[in-house]
Amino acid sequence: MNKTILFILCGLFFKTATSQVIYETIESSKLGESREIKIQLPRNYDPEGDILYPLIVVLDGDYLFEPVIGNTDYHSYWGDMPRSIVVGVNQAKTRDEDLSFSIESNFPSNEGGAQFFEFIGMELIPYINDNYLTSDFRIVAGHDQSANFINYWLFKDKPLFRGYIAFSPDLSPEMVSRLQERLSTTVEDTFYYLATADNDVKSLREDILTLNTALSAIENQKLHYRFDDFTDADHYSLVGLGIPKAVNEIFSLFKPINRKEYKEKMLTFEGSPYEYLMKKYEDIEFFYGFEKKVVENDLRAVLAASKKKNDEESLKNLSKLAKKEYSESMISAYYSGQYYDFIGSTKKALQSYQSGLLLEESEFISKDMLLDLIYDIQDQD
Repeated sequence: MNKTILFILCGLFFKTATSQVIYETIESSKLGESREIKIQLPRNYDPEGDILYPLIVVLDGDYLFEPVIGNTDYHSYWGDMPRSIVVGVNQAKTRDEDLSFSIESNFPSNEGGAQFFEFIGMELIPYINDNYLTSDFRIVAGHDQSANFINYWLFKDKPLFRGYIAFSPDLSPEMVSRLQERLSTTVEDTFYYLATADNDVKSLREDILTLNTALSAIENQKLHYRFDDFTDADHYSLVGLGIPKAVNEIFSLFKPINRKEYKEKMLTFEGSPYEYLMKKYEDIEFFYGFEKKVVENDLRAVLAASKKKNDEESLKNLSKLAKKEYSESMISAYYSGQYYDFIGSTKKALQSYQSGLLLEESEFISKDMLLDLIYDIQDQD
């Protein structure tokens, strides 16, 4: 079993991420022993702050934790997912016992599986919640046996997790039909990612393809499902390919507005561009349970769409939003100036741009940019 492949695939991100890893040992009354865990805190984590972070629990943390934190650090750096807290549970010495299930009941067995199931829900997560700034949006990831085990949380009346990442699961008997039934009736937005590969273990691959057929047939708007069948990959290397796919799927709504979304959704939206932006951020809060600060990229998209649609009201609201969210940045002055320039109030536009010269530059707006706008107005006089 060569799990080194998983580390190679995310080696570009590993050095950055490991600098913040915390190693802890939890004494568990449920397991009757201690358990080692690894915790990755997001960049610039402030324990005294008021930001709450999604929690990602990684089973088989001995080898799966590092690929996950490398990818989450990378994607959050670019704003494609929220900064998150990742917890890996080491299981190398107890894996078979932890992940055991009863063939008769098709639930975690009393020989260890049930205890491990309770350890995660009744000890590990409460411990993390008590000691770190976590939101209620939780994801669980597993591989092989642990990818099967994560499904058991779905069958609780109030599932512990909202997102499930299953890499080549070794499915227990009747899991296909039970998952299809459960996910067909879920009333809470649930994200489910499933992956296999052309060179996956044959017996596992056959069951996974059957599961994909069953889940693909579900018509439930509350289920957000993605399946990947990778080529030129095996049981282990598919994990490195699947992690970014899973992250992109689960946090697709969170991602900044790209060209495709701009053209296909914002420009065709029945309401105004500004209303589209508000709905997007309301949906983010509804789906993930936390607020997202409006990013500059999305302000630019609304500005472009508002001008294209000749929408004065959107530009006015956009300028107010920019001032509220970025009062100390050139962003506030720029969007105020853009609104006044659009309605033909060049004097106020000039004043807005000039007021921004002493403010902080942003990713897209610099002092030189404001000076160019100022000179353009002055040249018109």
